[in-house]
Amino acid sequence: MEIDESTRKLLEQFGFEEKVFQELLGRLAHESSDDAQNRIQKLVEVPEADDVYSLPPKGSKERDELHALGTAAIARGEVASVVLAGGMATRFGGVVKAAVDALPGRSFLDLKLAQIERVAETAKGRVPVYLMTSFATDAEIRSLARSHKHPSVPVEAFPQAISLRVTPTGELFYEKDGSPSPYAPGHGDLIWALRRAGILHRFLASGGKVLVMSNVDNLAATLDPAVVGAHLKSGAQITAEVTEKEPGEKGGAPARVDGVPQIVEAFRFPTDFDQDSIPVFNTNTLLFDATTLDRDFPLSWFTVRKKVDGRDAVQFERLVGEMTALLPSRFLRVPRYGVEGRFQPAKDPEELKKRQPDIERVMKACGVL
Repeated sequence: MEIDESTRKLLEQFGFEEKVFQELLGRLAHESSDDAQNRIQKLVEVPEADDVYSLPPKGSKERDELHALGTAAIARGEVASVVLAGGMATRFGGVVKAAVDALPGRSFLDLKLAQIERVAETAKGRVPVYLMTSFATDAEIRSLARSHKHPSVPVEAFPQAISLRVTPTGELFYEKDGSPSPYAPGHGDLIWALRRAGILHRFLASGGKVLVMSNVDNLAATLDPAVVGAHLKSGAQITAEVTEKEPGEKGGAPARVDGVPQIVEAFRFPTDFDQDSIPVFNTNTLLFDATTLDRDFPLSWFTVRKKVDGRDAVQFERLVGEMTALLPSRFLRVPRYGVEGRFQPAKDPEELKKRQPDIERVMKACGVL
């Protein structure tokens, strides 16, 4: 497979794993075009009652206790925030979404960091922020990270991996200019990328214990001491936030696979499984016990078929939610709407415009605005 020098340098910079890529190409030749191989072949059942528990309402004794527990962990420097700011930002016209104004004069990243600063100051603690970039966003986000100065919230960027699109028959997929087409292979890179950058090692060496992961475009997924406290009290190694579905809505959801509670992505459920039987879905806000992460995890590579420039292309991707299948996990049900809502993603400009009033209310409630 011929790869030009410029592309080769880009691949080397961002950790391209050629051996894995070649293995996936070999697998592609034996896969069906309907992606049946992505579906789980084991017994899938709705979660049990104890798998999903609810965040207590504000003002309750239970919520206050969780808030105190999380605040104490933040004060001790045991908590860090991981913000997923990679990907390709194609639905925002190829710009770096972290730098886009979520509210007039305030970018997604600016608001995300400001909220974390408020929590760190209140707890009198230090909260490192780690920004996972991609080859498409790395340079600009590193520049944004360097410009951020706050003694309690140091910011560091680190890149996820890179791969190359292929055609359905396993040949390289080329851009319109004739060059190979790179892409970011999913947020399942997270643990690999944290280890590769040395961040996980340094965080653990400093006494770090909890990593709170959220998407840069979900500003409602704030760093909430009560959520941290709920994670710590549960004893789980991963806590995944879930929230109510709207009618007909699909998405990754908590389920039991051969008895093991985990997040199952929508495209992985067996075709005869009624996904509407699970009333909540995954928000992609996860809390990790960082002390369990410094090792290799056998995450699956999924075959994803897409249209790129109107042509059929294949990508291989990993999903961070699959970590819940590999470490003991529980699912925290959080509000979706209102001032306490924790799920307001903005995947494109139209959705952002629709959500701006809610984003503004959440930021005011946090004391950022």
